[in-house]
Amino acid sequence: MYIYFNKINRNMKKQFFSFLFVCFNLYFVFAQQTVVKGIVKDMLTDQPIIGVLVNFEGTQLTTYTNELGVFEFSSGLPLGEQILTLSKVGYLKARYPIIVSEGQTLSIQDMMLSLDNSDDDLFTITLSDDELNDDTSGADNISGLLSASQDIFQRAAAFEFSSSFFRVRGLNSENGNVLMNGIEMNKMFDGRPQWSNWGGLNDVLRGQELSMGLAPSSYNFGGLLGSTNINLRASSYRAGGRITYSSSNRSYTNRLMATYASGMVDGGWAYAFSIGRRWGNEGFQDGTFYDANSFFASIEKKINDKHSLNFVGIYTPNRRGKSSPNTQEVFDLKGITYNEYWGWHDGEKRNSRVRRIAEPVLMLNHYWDMSEKTSLNTNVAYQFGELGNSRLDYAGGANPSPAYYQGLPSYFLADTDGPDYAGAYLADQSFRNGGQVNWNRIYDANLTNNINGDYAAYVLYEDRSDDEQLTVNTILESQLSEHTTLNAAINYKRLKSHNFAEIVDMLGSNTGYLNVDSFDQVQFDLQNPNQVVGEGDTFRYNYNIDANVLSSFLQAQFKYNKVDFFVSGSYTATEYQREGLYQTETYADYSLGKGRKLSFTGLGAKGGFTYKFSGKHIFNVNAGYLSKAPTIRNTFTNSRENHAIVGDKSGINITEEKITSFDANYIFRSSTVKARLTGYYTQMQDANEVSFYFADGISGVDQGTAFVQEILQGIDKSHLGMEFGIEAQVTPSIKLTGVASVGQFTYDNNPNLVLTSSDFVEGLNFGEAQLENYKIAGGPQQAASIGFEYRDPNYWWFGATTNFFANTYVDVSPLTRTENFYLDTDGLPFSDYDPNLARELLRQERFEDYMVVNAVGGKSWKIGDYYVSLFVSLNNIFNQKYKSGGFEQGRSANYQSLKEDAANPKRVFGPKYWYGRGPTYFLNLNFRF
Repeated sequence: MYIYFNKINRNMKKQFFSFLFVCFNLYFVFAQQTVVKGIVKDMLTDQPIIGVLVNFEGTQLTTYTNELGVFEFSSGLPLGEQILTLSKVGYLKARYPIIVSEGQTLSIQDMMLSLDNSDDDLFTITLSDDELNDDTSGADNISGLLSASQDIFQRAAAFEFSSSFFRVRGLNSENGNVLMNGIEMNKMFDGRPQWSNWGGLNDVLRGQELSMGLAPSSYNFGGLLGSTNINLRASSYRAGGRITYSSSNRSYTNRLMATYASGMVDGGWAYAFSIGRRWGNEGFQDGTFYDANSFFASIEKKINDKHSLNFVGIYTPNRRGKSSPNTQEVFDLKGITYNEYWGWHDGEKRNSRVRRIAEPVLMLNHYWDMSEKTSLNTNVAYQFGELGNSRLDYAGGANPSPAYYQGLPSYFLADTDGPDYAGAYLADQSFRNGGQVNWNRIYDANLTNNINGDYAAYVLYEDRSDDEQLTVNTILESQLSEHTTLNAAINYKRLKSHNFAEIVDMLGSNTGYLNVDSFDQVQFDLQNPNQVVGEGDTFRYNYNIDANVLSSFLQAQFKYNKVDFFVSGSYTATEYQREGLYQTETYADYSLGKGRKLSFTGLGAKGGFTYKFSGKHIFNVNAGYLSKAPTIRNTFTNSRENHAIVGDKSGINITEEKITSFDANYIFRSSTVKARLTGYYTQMQDANEVSFYFADGISGVDQGTAFVQEILQGIDKSHLGMEFGIEAQVTPSIKLTGVASVGQFTYDNNPNLVLTSSDFVEGLNFGEAQLENYKIAGGPQQAASIGFEYRDPNYWWFGATTNFFANTYVDVSPLTRTENFYLDTDGLPFSDYDPNLARELLRQERFEDYMVVNAVGGKSWKIGDYYVSLFVSLNNIFNQKYKSGGFEQGRSANYQSLKEDAANPKRVFGPKYWYGRGPTYFLNLNFRF
């Protein structure tokens, strides 16, 4: 018995010691785990910074600091000598050399970041510029999409090229998504961000996460230009305040902003507030006043370690005077600051074309950290308000435009009986000495009609869009393993858009205004014939657009030491429906009530592959395909008057736009040099464009003139090019930069063209518009920049860039590239048609190449616990005059009329242009505490 129990005892001892051996081994395994961690603080305040991007240079290993400024890496770490880079918008990028030893924990305390005053102020300029969303120019600037980028090429595109309306890869801003706290802010009407909805709030918009091009995003599938998510969480802002004053001669002349953030305080609360005002009687263009206020509030409650709620409110009401495009003749007479939209009234400059926006945004965000590796962000947003664009209507008076063609010298020189030199001279002197809206004559005409008992000859009205949009989404991110991350999202958007014209000023009339088309006496609303309207009344058109969009995306990212890759897919279901509130006489059968419901299905797939030859050399390839619904703007052919959609008159069904895109990138990174070389190709198919203008010389139409809707259907485009950017830190104080973009953006086919008009209800199908190989207008297709920056240890700095632009083209008129060009108004070919002359007449105008020199500089002071900075930017120092855009008019739509116009001493209906601004400045002074 003793021997038996002794054996049992020995076995138990062996098992016990084996258990202890395993425990000790497990302990040492965990104890020997390789860890790198640290805390990042503000150099000025010594407070921890949340949201700092920490990266092992030359790898894809990244993380962000938490609310305590702490970060930690614990898996997949490279060993030996490494460089940790710290970056956050508003701070100077920092690089920390470290040595990673296997099985050791490296704890780095008090890593410091210094405020980057130059970066702050550059960001401030970009989003404050009215060029970002100038609907009159159609120049759709994309610089707001790129301002947060650390990439040298993207930053040059945002800050150096934006004044020339340069488009990265020839793409407009509807190809990039702007999100706020994960909620997409692009408008459903045209797909573009409405920058004015958050203008003047620069101090609270700095926390941006940008994915470039087809690169993966944690929030959505993205577009060809990627996506930008602006973090508005109250806890993400650095505790403290800032007061900023700015002066400029660009759009506004004065700006004042005040911002304060609490950081996370006792009880788990955090809040941030910002208010601002931008104003000016006149910007660079004559008569372009600016009047804007901005309000922002973000309040967060941290419920516990897993749940947090955040409320955001944004309200930025603004009004500004528009500027006009002009013919070369007008520029020669009045200069590049001339603007035909204003005139003197009661001793002040009054602009007849005013853009007014008041669209508050309210959002509620729920953040749920389901585990250390999984988070769920659920958001609800509601946006409502008004967008108005004013203009003069003249049912009983002469055209009030001071640059109307019949009042310019060219009209008299083109007299069919021979040049009228006397008339041309008088017109020249009258336009030089005046050339502005004659408000007194407009009021006199209405007062005379009051006496005679006639209806008003003139009124000032607004084209209004009053939108209500609800957005709900939920965004999931989960780290499935050490190497795999899953992203997913579901989004729903519902829009109700009320569109109408409203009289805002009767201009002295007390007899009312007749709601009838004065040109052909057609009733705008048969339900209320011969209706007399007054100030505050709706007239001309009145309808609703209902839209619903349900979308989802799924993405997997895989990261390894040498190789990274991702795959992503998306699905989108879109519905549009028009509801007419007026029954227009011309389209009595299909204008009132609800039209048919339109449905579109969009699919997207993309993927990317990155190979890291070493920490310095990286190769990346991305490819994608997506189909998407046409925007509301390019779906309905004339939504103001009827239910008709694109394809109704051509017999070609409207369909989704298809896009295929590819890019390849070589990236070089060293301690002193960073460079990127990119080649790209994008093909777009089955796009639609709807335009409105007055055409002259239309075949098959009485007198050949009409106000038309031009429907271009089935457009194919190709975008091919290369990008290059390099920056070299040649000394600790001096940095050199170089950027170049060479692109070719062309029409890739001959799309179908249809004209519709109230003058020919059935429409005119002109078949193919010969656009293949014509260049796509929209800024220079080639651009380059070289520059330097000197940053002194005593906190002052300056820099300069020389920027070169080439291959900017006028926007051609598709109608003149159809059979209409060689057919007379009777439908027969012109007897004197000369193909060689026609080819010369239809040659696309290329603008002159040009060079612009810019300079920036600044100085910072630390006074006790406070921080003061001054920044000055000078653009176009040498007053380079250049055309930034333009379009051919449709007034000479056939061979005969265009030939005659081109033969005149001065063209009567030449292209209209926008010119770039001359020398401008921006001064920024801020005080931080």
